Amino acid sequence: MNIWNTTSDFILLGLFNHTGAHLFLFVMVLTIAFTSLVGNALMIFLIHQDARLHTPMYFLLSQLSLMDMMLVSTVVPKMAADYLTGKKTISLAGCGLQIFIFLTLGGGECFLLAAMSYDRYVAVCHPLRYPVLMSWQLCLRMTTGTWFLGAADGLMQAAATLNFPFCDAHEIDHFFCEAPTLLRLACADTVVFEYVMYICCVLMLLVPFSLILISYSLILAAVLQMHSREARKKAFATCSSHLCVVGLLYGAAISIYMRPKSYRSANYDKIVSVFYTIFTPLLNPVIYSLRNSDVKEALRKCLSQYFIFAFVSLAGGKLSSKKLL
Repeated sequence: MNIWNTTSDFILLGLFNHTGAHLFLFVMVLTIAFTSLVGNALMIFLIHQDARLHTPMYFLLSQLSLMDMMLVSTVVPKMAADYLTGKKTISLAGCGLQIFIFLTLGGGECFLLAAMSYDRYVAVCHPLRYPVLMSWQLCLRMTTGTWFLGAADGLMQAAATLNFPFCDAHEIDHFFCEAPTLLRLACADTVVFEYVMYICCVLMLLVPFSLILISYSLILAAVLQMHSREARKKAFATCSSHLCVVGLLYGAAISIYMRPKSYRSANYDKIVSVFYTIFTPLLNPVIYSLRNSDVKEALRKCLSQYFIFAFVSLAGGKLSSKKLL
């Protein structure tokens, strides 16, 4: 097969075709993506506005919402534009940038979820020592570390992937540029890089996932010793919902990045990718935040202030109109 000219563009084949059923799925995906953006933006706004939410726990939640917003914004607008306009091309530089941003956010979120599980472990198992074990200084260090590790992984994989020569079949059977999918077009031996990528995935996926499982195991052990049945029920419900989201994210990412090349399928990869690029960002604000009583109270307070302001503005406008008359 001929070596492809790297000055040309890639062609993203996309997720949907132009049948009625796929048009319905496209609208549904856009609705989910828009809802995810609104939900995560609302979380960031509430955490910023309400002084009671200025704690390490909610600061980490705001970082999760920021990552989810950026993740959806990286993938969905390009996918939607390609589907609506029919222009499915993406430049080599654009593809590399998408890989870098995607892996920065995805890898960072993996470590951020581990930091959040540690925060919950300290809050449940060592509540009296929480200000010491989860200080603002440590919180900021962990947050900076998640962004740095994600960016390092993204930069390395994007640079290494784009360094390969690509064959003349330049069609990417995906709806965005992802490193494992792009490697299928390489006209060189990618075994060494795939091995290195596997090691990176162990560090970026399995290590944080193990820390999360250990943290929640210790939390559940502490919950079982609680005397209050209602407290145990609430804690079990919270832990189970958190672990469901973690399992969805890590399970999908592991199946894409750690599955052998011979077992990969383009359609399977696209479906699985939808879960951690579109559905998981929607679940995070619901599971981690909007079910929280403090967040609900902050939302009620914000809405009440808005309605009071709107009522006062409307009443003031009517009084001004009467004075003019």
